[in-house]
Amino acid sequence: MEKRWIRKPAPDPEKVRLLADALRVKETIVALLCQRDVCTFEEARAYFRPSLSELPNPLLMLDMDRAVARLTQALHAGQKVLVFGDYDVDGTTSVAVVYSYLRRFFGEERIDYYIPDRYKEGYGVSEAGIDFAVDNGFALIIALDCGVKSVDKVQYANERGVDFIICDHHLPGTELPAAVAVLDPKRADCPYPFKELSGCGVGFKLMQAFTEDQGLDEAPLYDLLDLVAVSIAADIVPIMGENRTLAYHGLRLLNDPTRPQRAGIVALRELAGLQTTELNISSLVFGFSPRINAAGRMGDAKRSVAMLLAATKEEAFEKASVVDKTNQERRGFDTSITKEALDMIEADALFQDAHTTVLYKEDWHKGVVGIVASRCLDKYYRPTIILTHSNGKATGSARSVAGFDVHQAIEECADLLDQYGGHMYAAGLTLPVENLPAFRAKFERVVAGRILPEQMIPPVDIDTELSLSDITNGFYNLLRQMEPFGPGNANPTFMARNVYAAPNSARVVGQSHLKLALTQDGHHVLDAIGFGLGEHLPQIQQGQPFSVCYTVEINEYRGVKTLQLRVKDIRWE
Repeated sequence: MEKRWIRKPAPDPEKVRLLADALRVKETIVALLCQRDVCTFEEARAYFRPSLSELPNPLLMLDMDRAVARLTQALHAGQKVLVFGDYDVDGTTSVAVVYSYLRRFFGEERIDYYIPDRYKEGYGVSEAGIDFAVDNGFALIIALDCGVKSVDKVQYANERGVDFIICDHHLPGTELPAAVAVLDPKRADCPYPFKELSGCGVGFKLMQAFTEDQGLDEAPLYDLLDLVAVSIAADIVPIMGENRTLAYHGLRLLNDPTRPQRAGIVALRELAGLQTTELNISSLVFGFSPRINAAGRMGDAKRSVAMLLAATKEEAFEKASVVDKTNQERRGFDTSITKEALDMIEADALFQDAHTTVLYKEDWHKGVVGIVASRCLDKYYRPTIILTHSNGKATGSARSVAGFDVHQAIEECADLLDQYGGHMYAAGLTLPVENLPAFRAKFERVVAGRILPEQMIPPVDIDTELSLSDITNGFYNLLRQMEPFGPGNANPTFMARNVYAAPNSARVVGQSHLKLALTQDGHHVLDAIGFGLGEHLPQIQQGQPFSVCYTVEINEYRGVKTLQLRVKDIRWE
């Protein structure tokens, strides 16, 4: 697929020079910082060494004072608290953080957690969960990573004598639930300075405010930042501002060899084959997230929470082995349904010139439709919705292309929907099956009328041009200081012109991946791999020069670590 190479604007050279002098670092690295709006010594200090002491005051979040007061009332009045969370990684880590922290104060007998069944109860706060609270004497529910649109469910809870504190980070609707407190930095009236917290991050802020209110030591709370980091990685929120600070310290905990690791984390590392690897955002996304998610996608997400909360290694591995088996089952559904979906697109002439993909099949597994939407997006780069049949409705997930707000486009079709919610790039929706043709047509009209032609071509953002001769172990070590990488603080992507494959180095591995050694000016040779770029092999073998855009990484093979370029795209000179 053709890609758009987008060169970022070069920063002000005078700012680069001054900061390079202050930091005593090469201007190439400093230019990368300035492109990220890190242009002064103080900004650089905060960027490279983010401090927990500089986290925003949690009481700046609207309703936080009310939430803390209600939680404190429950503590002193002997009331029971139910921690309610969504079934994805963000939701389950949220529950693990809040439940494990509050258990110290409420005791096992006065606190429990609840994860809704994806298939029987659907997304978010459920009547079944509220009924469970009523039947078991819970006076307060803390909803995590959900609830901001649960107006009717919270009203139902109020009628049954159960209070709600909502900790969410999704976009609110026009009406907020009548909860004791609705904590959501995306509320239009919320003055909280950082708007992009994960759901677990909002739950963490509630625990932070409770800790300060009670005059407690913050160290036990900060010990939970490993789980917060997992949520930040999995929910693909921007790794900037407060998220960067939380992720930075969470990763330090995960990679600290002197610290006893959480039993559930030890089990996840082993199952993902990451026992000896230093964890980063990418390894959390691809190693941890699918396994934690699988329990909710395929069955009971409480198993993931139980794994994260396990007190012993034996208990953790028992729970984790079930979760991993569930993940393997999920992979089977993922592969087969993705193939069906791609075949449907290929076979339907209407899709060839469409601006959207909307597919429905009643027997697709509800737990993997989001993954399938992402796979279809990778192949046909356009806003994509994959739907299946559940509880008499069509329900599913949407994914979007860079720069296009799919949540807003779905909102314009609200008259055809029962419910919807989510973010700019990912959303969920439910509608009557009979509305599908009308929805498909309207969604196509809305997107076609708003999307720009260039938004339907995958972008590759390039920080700067960099010669292969500049890539050394020392340069790579400086790049590492810019971690954690992720959305909003991407691993720098470089461009090099007039490169060649070293003689007899280019080959295709794994059916479609390009493995080669790159050389420039005949002297500097670096190993490289380009996933999915095997189609370029014939031209490369003819000895033609080309341009590459790439990131720099370390490849470890049989205990030997070497620099490697990960090629994102190739252009011919």
